Amino acid sequence: MKNDGKINRRNLIKKSGFLFGGFAVAGLGASAFIWQSDGQNSAIAAEGSFESERTPDEWKALLTENQYFILREEKTERPYTSVLLKENRKGTYHCAGCDLAVYPSDTKYESGTGWPSFWASIENAVRTKPDNTLFSARTEVHCRRCGGHFGHIFDDGPEPTGKRHCLNGLALTFKPA
Repeated sequence: MKNDGKINRRNLIKKSGFLFGGFAVAGLGASAFIWQSDGQNSAIAAEGSFESERTPDEWKALLTENQYFILREEKTERPYTSVLLKENRKGTYHCAGCDLAVYPSDTKYESGTGWPSFWASIENAVRTKPDNTLFSARTEVHCRRCGGHFGHIFDDGPEPTGKRHCLNGLALTFKPA
């Protein structure tokens, strides 16, 4: 899995399925999600105080099962499964949990990772926190209004920010301009 003599994250992702914390993960078959390595089911996204709060039962009634797993339990959809990967129209991406506008379409780009990627969010739309699971230090990104988990932010994105907001498509909805 070399590219011109260098190990390349995107090549590892394409060849092995996906990459987390420097470890390629393969052979998960038809499983829709990657579960936390510690085996906990803690709904970490619900920690803290938010403008839009619901009970777990209320979230389950509002969201699909897969959206609930991602937004409320911080699970991850399989790469290359999101319909939002090919969404190229002008518009705005909203939180699937509370409908807050969170990412403008003009910051979306093709990262080659298999998840919708953006180089910036709408100002004051997201919150971040450290994530030290899966043998690495990453930055989680959440909806600032409901706490819903979107994905992670990495330092390998394009200018002008150099950031890659790597998001679960099921955590978002798209509204064309």
